[in-house]
Amino acid sequence: MSWLEALMLLCFGAAWPFSIVRSWKSRSTQGKSLFFLLVLILGYLAGIANKLLYHFDAVLFLYLLNVLMVSADAVLWLRNRRYETAHASQTSPEKAPTH
Repeated sequence: MSWLEALMLLCFGAAWPFSIVRSWKSRSTQGKSLFFLLVLILGYLAGIANKLLYHFDAVLFLYLLNVLMVSADAVLWLRNRRYETAHASQTSPEKAPTH
């Protein structure tokens, strides 16, 4: 097992629970980028593929945990975008009727 790779994934993964909680509570996409989250998911999937095809070891589970957390944050981004869109349509001024 690559200890340095495991340490990298643990360090990256340590931030995701906080990000997920923030996304859940704030109901806002502010400060988040869906594109960035999708790039991270792609990177983690590449790491998973590498472990499955070439170097299977326990680090695979850290990749899986991280991709699940980033995916959860991406799903929350989509939920929050819907909240923002719904809120914006409710608060936008309606056109006055013309006579």
